[in-house]
Amino acid sequence: RFLIKGGLAGAAVYVAYDQGLLGSGTQGAEALKKARETLPPAIQEWANYLGWEVRAAQLPPTPKFDFSLSDSWNKGVHTVMSALSVAPTRACEYTMEGWKYVKDLVK
Repeated sequence: RFLIKGGLAGAAVYVAYDQGLLGSGTQGAEALKKARETLPPAIQEWANYLGWEVRAAQLPPTPKFDFSLSDSWNKGVHTVMSALSVAPTRACEYTMEGWKYVKDLVK
């Protein structure tokens, strides 16, 4: 089971890399455009193969994403770096509070 799951994960990463999804933003935009163009005919082909009657008008439109991956990534990086920059100060504050608590217990 582990080998099958690992193989599927590896294949998914390879396909994503091969299609340009792991590259720059322009490569990702090109891959999304390519997927929008090829997905409806592929669905129609599978529907015909399975014997389902699906007309092009019945297919839902492709979703439009108003999501910037680079902005989300940058926000995450800023959040992590901000947390790391205040970590020594917070650690010192928490250590002093801990010592104060221990001193109060010993009194």
